[in-house]
Amino acid sequence: MTTKLEFADPLRLIEERSVVFRDTVASAPSLDVQVPTCPEWTLFDLVQHLGQVHRRWATIVTTGPADAPPTKSSSEGGAIAPREREALLAWSAASTQELLSALRASGPDRGCWTWWGVSDSPQTSGAVARHQVQEAMVHTYDAQISLGTPQPLPVDAAFDGVGEFLSTCCVGPYRWPYEPATVDYHATEGRSWRLSLSADGVRLTHLPRPGAPSTDPADEAPDPVHVSARGTAGELVLVLYGRVPVDFVKVDGEKRILDLLKDWDPNE
Repeated sequence: MTTKLEFADPLRLIEERSVVFRDTVASAPSLDVQVPTCPEWTLFDLVQHLGQVHRRWATIVTTGPADAPPTKSSSEGGAIAPREREALLAWSAASTQELLSALRASGPDRGCWTWWGVSDSPQTSGAVARHQVQEAMVHTYDAQISLGTPQPLPVDAAFDGVGEFLSTCCVGPYRWPYEPATVDYHATEGRSWRLSLSADGVRLTHLPRPGAPSTDPADEAPDPVHVSARGTAGELVLVLYGRVPVDFVKVDGEKRILDLLKDWDPNE
């Protein structure tokens, strides 16, 4: 199992998760079912949102390197979803294919605008693909839990999702406004990540497997770990995206740091 997906893998996973997402919606008694993990949204709203996300990122990737996102009017073509279920699901499938076609045409290394700017994730179509796996996977969970049938997240996608979330949403030259802290995330599948937060920036370290030698010089004199979260990779992803409370996984140490991290906006 690797810590980062190859470019073909996220494209496959985006398609697979999107198919499962639509199958879940197709089995719902109504599109008016409320989505408990997305307050004030119905299943219709959730389908429309994911389709709009796919279409907008298709436009962004196709546009290529840019200092700003395309205007809303230039990226919202076909973005109003039909209300009838069969037409809605067909529109959703077309949205997914629009995104996948744009990603395939661009390849993994082409630059494009991204909202994560100076974070540790690159501003490339490959990074967009990697993040869109998580978008499709988490919203599939949203649809499933709306029907009372949540399924474990796919292991490979969830495993990559922990590092992807931390790299994209936390790591970079950001000022942590609280006391310096070290947070460890341990996936029971056998990988661990260390987030080091300080006023000088936020750094991510991939910790070695138990018993393996460290390749990070900083680990010769590691900082004390203030809090750790341990669960399956899927459980950690759901915690990071706020789909389940942090108590859903095993927490050791200062839980308040995880609460601060959840509410922290790196760009403020």
